[in-house]
Amino acid sequence: MESINQEISHKQAPTAKVKVHSRPLAATLILSVGLAMLVLGIGVSVSFGVADIRFGEVWEAIFRFNGDITNHQIIQEWRLPRVLGGAMVGASLAVAGALMQGMTRNPLADTGLLGINAGSGFMLALCFAFFPGLPFMYLILYSFLGAGLGVVLVYGIGSIAKGGLTPVRLVLAGAALSALLSALSEGIALYFRIGQDLAFWYAGGVAGTKWYQLKIMIPWVAVALAGAIAISRSITMLSLGSDVARGLGQRTKLVQLASTVIVLILAGSAVSIVGAVGFVGLIIPHLTRKLVGVDYRWIIPCSAILGGLLVILADLAARMINPPYETPLGALIALIGVPFFLYLARKERREL
Repeated sequence: MESINQEISHKQAPTAKVKVHSRPLAATLILSVGLAMLVLGIGVSVSFGVADIRFGEVWEAIFRFNGDITNHQIIQEWRLPRVLGGAMVGASLAVAGALMQGMTRNPLADTGLLGINAGSGFMLALCFAFFPGLPFMYLILYSFLGAGLGVVLVYGIGSIAKGGLTPVRLVLAGAALSALLSALSEGIALYFRIGQDLAFWYAGGVAGTKWYQLKIMIPWVAVALAGAIAISRSITMLSLGSDVARGLGQRTKLVQLASTVIVLILAGSAVSIVGAVGFVGLIIPHLTRKLVGVDYRWIIPCSAILGGLLVILADLAARMINPPYETPLGALIALIGVPFFLYLARKERREL
């Protein structure tokens, strides 16, 4: 874990002080420059595609839309919701990963590694098989339930062994559960012949994102991100350890419950849009902590910016590698995420 300078008395009273290493200047720079880069990335990504559309026409399509112009329709109906959806998904997965790592003090915590994504995908497979044509609003709700199922099973399996939960047990339980739920999802897809419906989830991508999906997703994500920022100070205390947090007057069980609910909302929303895209919640929080320190009041908003930027750039690269075909977004991010995971596992070998 990150080095943290603690100045705590021998008897941890509620008024004890903790000095947390942070870099407000670096965080402010990331929020300002990162936000500018995010806006620029959105503009570049919207401009790029099979149809060659100049940037000036993109500007007109966004701010002076004319439904009679084909390129304006392409921008408004296809590219803009795709890019905005990617930004929201990246922010959601990154913040969910940051909360999980802070709450569990597990450097390997990520929605993909701990079975949350697979749980959502399994529930979506059941929906496609038994409730075809279900409105997207209900798909999101079932995706939340699947994410919750993944959390309960992973933590339950990881807690069975003597000695309780450890980082390696959580990762192993998550890997085993993800394999099981993915296999069940594939079996359902084959038996009910819904492979085409689940293809988006296996590949991972934002190509099919529509405005009606974003209109349903935005309120959930906005409330969850606001909640993450609201409990960020408590997550910082919790990341120091449960005993320290309780000594500082934190209601640790309540904070953990609120954090878990927020993670489920963010992960469930993201998976219902983008499918099986992992490692965003693993890479971005670690990168952010290196840049801004261990104060989650800075980590969470900076992770949201950097996560959105990562998914937008990855989606742009997925379209540029082999045009006019698209490389699966999940596979592209995994090319970065797998070596990063192995690096972390080696770095944290003493804890594992």
